Amino acid sequence: MSRILSAVAWPYANGPRHIGHVAGFGVPSDVFSRYMRMAGHDVLMVSGTDEHGTPILVQAEQEGVGPQELADRYNRVIVEDLAQLGLSYDLFTRTTTRNHYAVVQEMFRTVHKNGYMVEQSTMGAISPSTGRTLPDRYIEGTCPICGYDGARGDQCDNCGNQLDAIDLINPHSRINGETPKFVESTHFFLDLPAFASALEAWLKGRQGWRPNVLKFSLNLIDDMRPRAMTRDIDWGIPVPLAGWEDNPNKRLYVWFDAVIGYLSASIEWARRTGDDDAWRPFWNDPEALSYYFMGKDNITFHSQIWPAELMGYDGRGDKGGAPGPYGTLQLPTEVVSSEYLNVAGQQFSSSRGVVIYVRDMLSRYQPDALRYYLSVAGPETQDVDFTWAEFKRRTNDELVAGWGNLVNRTASMIAKNFGEIPAAGELQPVDRALLATTGEAFGSVGDLLGGHRNRAAIGEAMRVVQEANRYISETEPWKLSGDRERLGTVLNTAAQAVSDANTLLAPFLPFAAQKVHETFGRTGTFAPQPRIDEVTDLDDDSRTYPIITGDYSGTPRFASVPVVAGTPVGKPTPVFTKLDDDIVEQEIERATKG
Repeated sequence: MSRILSAVAWPYANGPRHIGHVAGFGVPSDVFSRYMRMAGHDVLMVSGTDEHGTPILVQAEQEGVGPQELADRYNRVIVEDLAQLGLSYDLFTRTTTRNHYAVVQEMFRTVHKNGYMVEQSTMGAISPSTGRTLPDRYIEGTCPICGYDGARGDQCDNCGNQLDAIDLINPHSRINGETPKFVESTHFFLDLPAFASALEAWLKGRQGWRPNVLKFSLNLIDDMRPRAMTRDIDWGIPVPLAGWEDNPNKRLYVWFDAVIGYLSASIEWARRTGDDDAWRPFWNDPEALSYYFMGKDNITFHSQIWPAELMGYDGRGDKGGAPGPYGTLQLPTEVVSSEYLNVAGQQFSSSRGVVIYVRDMLSRYQPDALRYYLSVAGPETQDVDFTWAEFKRRTNDELVAGWGNLVNRTASMIAKNFGEIPAAGELQPVDRALLATTGEAFGSVGDLLGGHRNRAAIGEAMRVVQEANRYISETEPWKLSGDRERLGTVLNTAAQAVSDANTLLAPFLPFAAQKVHETFGRTGTFAPQPRIDEVTDLDDDSRTYPIITGDYSGTPRFASVPVVAGTPVGKPTPVFTKLDDDIVEQEIERATKG
């Protein structure tokens, strides 16, 4: 058994999340975490809403509320949506907790004490109309290196180079189009060049990473410069140094504090379990494994900024130093980045109205239908387009007519002919072949899931479904009423195949897995689901907020479990809902109307 930290990107709390977000961080991380629990590992899956920075202020201003009120509102919306999608967090929290503030400030103090936070003057971008700081990613212009028109103030997505907003050609604000004003300001910079050799050695020692992620990360080493970790802004975590902490207009950079959320959420989880040190085996033990899930636009922060912060805290840069009270913190085992899920050839964008919100999707369709689509056709290694026609086809042809049909026809024949799972007689070669196929699939599907190859894994699991359906068609149990022993053997074999396929598909389709489990007479929880708890801030009794958590201790093993003859099986109900032909037109019309 290994301890595995499943560190999931923090959705920004400036609005509801769309399906492109959960395609990148949500479903892939949950499939992995569920599988690892089933494989017998001790998993800690953490995340929360990211609630600081200028985008929160901008949205709050647009909605006529304060930033905390806005964050409270969308934190709850996001919590409800992700729980409804079945994302099995051990703790999904938020960055405005007092616990998070304390952990972030401790990280900053120790990194600063070790000499890796250097004070420098820089030219910062200000909105001429509001006087408010413009974050780098809210400034666009032409890249001075490759000439790409659409580079951001922090990096160019075309050539991958890090940039400063002041270097952009013809910079403009993405908020209102105005040309930013650049003014001199003093800030603390993370001394990234002091980690260049350590980061390069660490990256070159990584194995099994997606090639695009590793290549992009290594390319960052060539242009490593100090990066500002404070901002001229009044919404965020105070800088915990004398002369800074009482300055209402200086706060820690949102990306400095957001990535520390993985650690602070782990600490909050431990505190809520009653064992304050329960997080340490996941962070201090060199044998523990950690996997970070995100979209490709956040690779920089997870393969460069966060590892540098960890090294700075531990004193593993060129300047040396010593760890603080959290001890030596382990670097990521793997950064698991997905590409973009687009729609109609465009990136999802709430501001442009190119969006399908998770909440809207789940109000009309089963969560497993969305989970299945994002697993079998999602942006695992390349950008892909979401289409309603393909969503309908996958749901109807593969879930309903494939997996759902296998479950329904097998349970119906057992209920009609026996009322319980029949005993198996002597197996024939065709029976043994099917059982060999289902049994061998646990190794191949498990290996694929462990390597984050979800598309191939679910494809292999659905191949088992196809073989089981073919078996039923070939053995024709509806013609065996005169041979009860043979009929019982065929249906017992089919029931075993359904049981095995259900286990193989459980990480992807947890809601269906529980229903199939119960359809075949089994009791108890087969696919544990998350729950929403209303909690009080551990360090501020005046604040309450919702968290996602759950008890996943009853997770079954990722292995074949023999069906038990005599288990009652009643008439089944459909596992999946078939989609009407007109849903494509309806959804396109709905999107057109906005």
